[in-house]
Amino acid sequence: MQTGSTKAVLHRRLQSITAAAFFLAAALAPASADMIDTSGMEPWEVCALCHSLDGNSRMAKFPKLAGQRPAYIEKQVRDFHDGNRSNDGGQMQAISTEVAQTDLSDIATYFSGLTAPAAILSGGSSEAAARLFNDGRDDLPACLSCHGQSDPALPLAPWLEAQHADYIAKQLYDFRDGKRTNDPDGLMQSIARQLTDEDIQDLAVFIAAQERPERTP
Repeated sequence: MQTGSTKAVLHRRLQSITAAAFFLAAALAPASADMIDTSGMEPWEVCALCHSLDGNSRMAKFPKLAGQRPAYIEKQVRDFHDGNRSNDGGQMQAISTEVAQTDLSDIATYFSGLTAPAAILSGGSSEAAARLFNDGRDDLPACLSCHGQSDPALPLAPWLEAQHADYIAKQLYDFRDGKRTNDPDGLMQSIARQLTDEDIQDLAVFIAAQERPERTP
């Protein structure tokens, strides 16, 4: 069992590594899996280089993983590894090769067990975004109809509340523009194509400002 002082030391170490890793990744393109020496690290510590040890990444380029559904975390890493999902610069495709597929369950369990992030309060709130998120609009289902449910009969969708607004917006743009295609049956692509730029920006800000309720994964 780690003591509080041990965790603090490890956290400080990973913070410094995170900064170095980011600037190195930004300077080199395309991304290479051997840019960072990950030997001797726990598998979730490799992920923490960008997503932070507490699962609350400091930069919107990297999603917060704390309190996320474990099955969703596993799926996304597998999708990056198998070429079913890509991202700008190829960082995730590269780092997914540094993680053994047999370690994915431990990684997902670690991050899902962390305290969910706090809401990111903003200066304003859009009533239209609130309605879309909670109730839907015309032929668009409510975001919560999938992203607030754990029914196994529904598509595997991540919890969204308190995520970085810029990250949410980027994913919606990518779904809309066909840059992200690893959604079940193209569902998110279909939904995103019905969203305007204003819808996406308002939704992202609104969702980031919501407290995440406790849910069964």
